[in-house]
Amino acid sequence: MPFTPLHLGPALAFGLPLRKYLHLPTFIVANVVLDVEPLLVMMLRLNYPLHGYLHTFLSAVAVGLLLGYVMFRVNKPLKGFYSKLQLETNKTLTLKSFFAAGIFGTALHVLFDSLLYSEMHPFFPYLANPMLNFHMSTVSVYLLCVYLGILGLTWYAILFAYSLFKKR
Repeated sequence: MPFTPLHLGPALAFGLPLRKYLHLPTFIVANVVLDVEPLLVMMLRLNYPLHGYLHTFLSAVAVGLLLGYVMFRVNKPLKGFYSKLQLETNKTLTLKSFFAAGIFGTALHVLFDSLLYSEMHPFFPYLANPMLNFHMSTVSVYLLCVYLGILGLTWYAILFAYSLFKKR
């Protein structure tokens, strides 16, 4: 998606209910990190597809694992911040939870983008995009992300309000 914030909708809607099992901050970052590729292509005016090699499931797994490891390593100093924002529960998550969040987040990104962009090869080295859906309009995918964003933000607001009420 050209508008990376649209990926935050699915990240919140799917990540919040799973935050006891997946590290939510990692899942959120994983849902947007792949858009570094189109950003660099546009900024540097590269002769390269907007959604190239990073937008494959193979790369998504590699990036997700790397991101999961990095987020695991920096988690300790950020844990209090995450908890105040209700992004983490009191449950201590394992490295496996960070890896899973990274992989599922980047794969979700590839899944949503592969429905839209003909230049993508999500199953690289297979050079086709069988997920490209000409019957599904770009607007409908964007609207799905917006609706998921509304659902996720509503869920987040309820969680946050509940945490404030619980402190009283």
